[in-house]
Amino acid sequence: MKAIRFHQYGDADVLGLEDAPLPRIGDGELLIKVNSAGVNPADIQFRRGDYRDFVPLPLPFIPGWDVAGIVEAAGTDVGAFERGDAVFAMTDMSRDGAYAEYVAVRADQVARAPTSLPLEHAAGVPLAALTAWQALFDMADLRSGQSVLIHAGAGGVGLFAIQLARRAGAHVICTASATNHDLLRELGAHQVIDYRAGDFAAGLEHLDVVLDTVGGATRERSWPLLRAGGVLVAIAMPPPDEATAARHRVRAATARVQPNGARLAQIGALIDAGALKLVIDREFPLAEAAAAHRHSETRHARGKIILRVA
Repeated sequence: MKAIRFHQYGDADVLGLEDAPLPRIGDGELLIKVNSAGVNPADIQFRRGDYRDFVPLPLPFIPGWDVAGIVEAAGTDVGAFERGDAVFAMTDMSRDGAYAEYVAVRADQVARAPTSLPLEHAAGVPLAALTAWQALFDMADLRSGQSVLIHAGAGGVGLFAIQLARRAGAHVICTASATNHDLLRELGAHQVIDYRAGDFAAGLEHLDVVLDTVGGATRERSWPLLRAGGVLVAIAMPPPDEATAARHRVRAATARVQPNGARLAQIGALIDAGALKLVIDREFPLAEAAAAHRHSETRHARGKIILRVA
């Protein structure tokens, strides 16, 4: 099969289209013929080697953990899945991913694809939507009536987080460039702050939750905005400093998203019900994966970047 692989850590130039072995499946696994793969910041971080000390990859490696496609073959104990099913999934980050014509995925990481989306677009959902859900509800325990500040609201995670938080009954504030304000209000943000026009923190206080997708100085300026007992959930690395959190009398958490087919099925149902929308920034053919990575690295993508495979 054809796949994008890298043989060493580095910049986008290490990505190359080449022949790779067809994945083998075992019990509880599905072989998916890939229609499309999502491009996420995590793909870039792993390609650069940011996590080599924690999750060393078996090189050469196929990146990409968002997939949408058709079940080609099924092992035993895969539940109700069978050949021909249209599915989407976030796959295990420790094994070869979805920048390929085929990918092997555990059945419990897979859900049937939303019928209201083109299949190729469904690959833009899993990792970002699961990250937003787990950060807001599993880690921050966000509830109706609480307030949440979402940094980089126009990014892949941010767009889903805005919608999920609004649906949960929270007061949603987010930062974004001015060109994205109308979209974010349409998706449910109560207040949108142009981070380029001044101090985003001005006038904000006693927040219940900050969802930090940026890190750096943005994180440091966010600590004082939380009420005592509030929580900052970081997606951007490095993890938040516990001593800093304690000094501000708040809690810090790091979102480490995990594949979850059952949760993904819930997210797909919300999409089909019209309660959750996907925003696509740009699509690239598989052979242009390096260009897709470079575009992502500009940090100006509005929504999800898709690699078309089939």
